[in-house]
Amino acid sequence: MTQTDWTLYLAQMERILALELDDARRAELLIQLERIAALAEPLMAFPLDERLEVAGVFHP
Repeated sequence: MTQTDWTLYLAQMERILALELDDARRAELLIQLERIAALAEPLMAFPLDERLEVAGVFHP
């Protein structure tokens, strides 16, 4: 797996969403993104069968 540069990601999202974050808010968001990534890491590492459907299809 590749390591995500959350600082760069946050800067890009600020530009895309036209947000103006102060340094304190930016630092807190960086902490939260790193926490979420750490929580998701074991789930993302779980091996799946290549033939397994990843999502069901809804038919009304």
